[in-house]
This record gives sequence, structure tokens and C-alpha cells, in this order.
Amino acid sequence: MAAKQTEPVTIISLRELNLGTPEPQPKESKTFTVEDAVETIGFGRFHVALFLIMGSTGVAEAMEIMLIAVVSPVILCEWQLENWQVALVTTMVFFGYMVFSILFGLLADRYGRWKILLISFLWGAYFSLLTSFSPSYIWFVFLRTMVGCGVSGHAQGLIIKTEFLPTKYRGYMLPLSQVFWLTGSLLVIGLASVVIPTIGWRWLIRITSIPGIVLTVAFMVTKLMGSLLASPPAGPVALLPHRYLSHVHLSPYFIPESARFNVSTGNTQAALVTLECIAKMNRSVMPEGKLVEPILEKRGRFTDLLDAKYLRTTLQIWVVWLGISFAYYGVILASAELLERDLVCGSRSELEVVVTVGVSEESQSPCHCQVFAPSDYQTMIISTIGEIALNPLNILGINFLGRRLSLSITMGCTALFFLLLSICTSSAGLIGFLFTLRALVASNFNTIYIYTAEVYPTTMRALGMGTSGSLCRIGAMVAPFISQVLMSASFLGALCLFSSVCVVCAISAFTLPIETKGRALQQLK
Repeated sequence: MAAKQTEPVTIISLRELNLGTPEPQPKESKTFTVEDAVETIGFGRFHVALFLIMGSTGVAEAMEIMLIAVVSPVILCEWQLENWQVALVTTMVFFGYMVFSILFGLLADRYGRWKILLISFLWGAYFSLLTSFSPSYIWFVFLRTMVGCGVSGHAQGLIIKTEFLPTKYRGYMLPLSQVFWLTGSLLVIGLASVVIPTIGWRWLIRITSIPGIVLTVAFMVTKLMGSLLASPPAGPVALLPHRYLSHVHLSPYFIPESARFNVSTGNTQAALVTLECIAKMNRSVMPEGKLVEPILEKRGRFTDLLDAKYLRTTLQIWVVWLGISFAYYGVILASAELLERDLVCGSRSELEVVVTVGVSEESQSPCHCQVFAPSDYQTMIISTIGEIALNPLNILGINFLGRRLSLSITMGCTALFFLLLSICTSSAGLIGFLFTLRALVASNFNTIYIYTAEVYPTTMRALGMGTSGSLCRIGAMVAPFISQVLMSASFLGALCLFSSVCVVCAISAFTLPIETKGRALQQLK
């Protein structure tokens, strides 16, 4: 009986042990973010293609902005304008840029970078072409203002590049974008030296509108191809070999919408397709798992820029942008003024030469004015090339010293060289000072562009860039009145003003609260 009583207890104990053994749990599925995908895919052919295509927006923008510097002496003669009227043209261009830079930034954070970029190309090219038919000074000012509105959207190209680049490559690739601005500037100066004396300034404006037209067509064609290939082939397209279609399917992603923007709106599938195409082009692999990012309903809100976390950063960035733009366009316009009247040593300040500008019908009336000689165009080209001279040092500074320290050093040097312009020197000396100044102000712009694109999260990156670009244009609007009006009355006073502003910017840059060197792009605020 005792043995019979212990047997059930043993069985129960075994069952309890069996039931106490934990059941095998299913493995958790892996997930990844856009940041993980961008870093895993790495740098490759896609980024080179994107760099070239988005960089071409810099060519178009530079040609439209720099056009005023070479056309100003001609319209001053043709319409017999005062200095302040010539300065007003530049001011109104940047006024349009200022207003629409904020608007395009808001729209880009809400509806996408790609759409705003296309609109800006179409807008800028259309009104630029119309400018060449301006019947009067008033029409010229209005139409150039509309061009300024259009080109303000070109900054979205830089944002798209920034959002696709791996962290360690941003400090190297983004400063190289300066090459495209330099190319556009040299093109418009070179064309002006040939076109203005032969067929007139109106044809120069028509020629400078061509890059914007080409970019508009390119974007529309790739969008059409993307729409066509997104749906099942039908009709004649269905007869094409599958191998050919799969190859063409990659083409729309040379000009993609930002994957970071797509996931922020909940369009995860579009972001995934874009990232997969990038991985194929780069002959790389995607991270394992599922793409997961939170949907961000509140995007592109101005109040976010003034949130406690970003308030100080935003205010100091605005100061730096305003000052950099003031110095940059001040150098460009002062170069033209120095070459036109030689204010440093005064050898040509009292001269007036009777000239006939061009041979076209719109410029046959002679008047007393001073226009650029061939040697002046050569000097402008040399000083413009200076914009790329410090690029290698700028890249090293950005990547090893950091964005803040690099910017404060170049701003301090800019202040010094503005004062050195007051020295009465030879033509070669003047060219040397202008060359160095152009190199420094270009480096300033490089660094602040990169810093602004990196410091804000995806939800307000375009708005942050837009508002900064808008404040930047205030400096550009004031610069013509200092370079073209005040400089004629008090040359040293104008230079001291430029130098003082650069010192303030150097201090503001040095004390920025966030360093973005080696920092991943933020998706959330």
C-alpha cells in the first residue's frame, strides 16, 4: 500500500516539472531607421550622381544672382539711373528671396523637398526670361524681384543631399558644392564679357535662364518616367524586354524625394523603395529587418524654431547668416565698384568717359558713364576663382576643428581683410586682397550652410534653412547701399562697417551651443 501511495506523487511531480518548463518564445523582428539605412548603404555611385544633379542647382542660382553685378553698369547707362536706383535692383531681388525663402521652407517640410525644388526652377526660369523683355526700369525691378522669389527654393537641393549623405561624408561632400556656385559665377562673368559688348545685356539674361529651363525639363521627365514605371506596363511599353525596364526603373531615383521626409509623413513604402534603389546603385545591402519610423503630424511649425531647446541656436544662426550674407555680397558689389571707379587710390574717381554700350538697338544712345573694360572682367574672374582657393583648408577645418571653431576663424580673417582693402596698393595688390576676401566669405557660407542643415531635425530642417536664408537676404539687401552708395561717400567708413559685422559674427559662431561635427541627423525634435 505504501508503494502504491508514493507512485502517484512521483508522477505528479514529473508533470509539474514538465509544465514548469518555459515555452520557446518567438524571436522579435528586427527594425531599422532611415539613419541606419543611410549609414549601412554607405557612399557610392548614387551619391556622386545626386551630387552632380543637385549641384547644378547652384550653377543656375549663381548665374541669376551674379547677373546683377555685371548688368548694373549697363542699365545705369541705358536708363540714366542714380546709384541708389541701381542698388535698389539688388535689394528687391533679395527682398523676394527673403519672403519666399520662408514660404518655400514651410511648404517643403509639409509637402516635400522635391516638389518645391521643381516649382522654384520653373518660377525662376520663367521670370528670368521675361526680364530680358523689360521695357523700363520699373518692369526690370519687378521681374528681377520675381526671379529672387523663385531661386530661393533652390536650397532644397542642398537639404536633399544632406539627408542622403552618411555622417562622415557630409563634411567633405557639402563644401565641394561650392564648385557649382563658382562655375555659375564664372560662366556669367565670361558670358558678360562677350555678350554685352556684342549683342547686348538682354541676350545675356536670356542665356542665363537656360540652366533653369534645362533643370525644369529634367525634373519633369524623370517624374513622368517614375509615374510610368510605378504602374504595370501597358501598350507599347509592355513589349519592351523586362531587363530593359528593370534598368530604367533606377533612373527616377537620381532625383528622389527625401526618404527622411517620406517616413515623417507615414509614406514608409516610398522611402523603402528609394533606399533599396540606392543600395542597388551603390552595390551595397540594406539593413536587416523592417523600416520603422514614427509618423510626425506636426511639421514645418515656426514655433518649433523658437522652442527652448533651439531658441539660442536659432537666434545666433540668424545673426551669423545675416552677417555672412552682408559680407559676401558686399565683397562682390564692392569689387565692381572698386574696378569701376578705383576708390582706393582715386585715380579714376573723377573721370567720365563717353561710351556706347553694345551694338544692339536697346543700347545705341551714348551717355556719360563708366562700364567694365575687358581687363575688369579678367579681374572679376580672378577674384571669383578665389572662392574655391580655401576649399581644401575649409574642408579640413570643418572636419577636424569642428563647424563652430572653423567658422569663427574664417569670419575673423574676413574682418581683417576688409580693413586691408583700405591700403592704397597696385592693381595686383588689389586683386590679391579681393581674391583672399572672396575665398574667406565663400568658406563662411560653406560652413554655415552645413551647420544649419545638420543642427535641425527633419520636421523643421527645411524651415530652419528657409528662415536662415530669409534673414541672410536682409544682409544682402543692405549690402548694395553700403557698397554702391556709402562707399562712394566714405570708403573707410564702409570698410569699417563690414569689418565690425564680421567680428560680431565670429563671436556668435564661436559661442553656438551645439556642435554638429560627427552628429547624426536628428529625425525628431
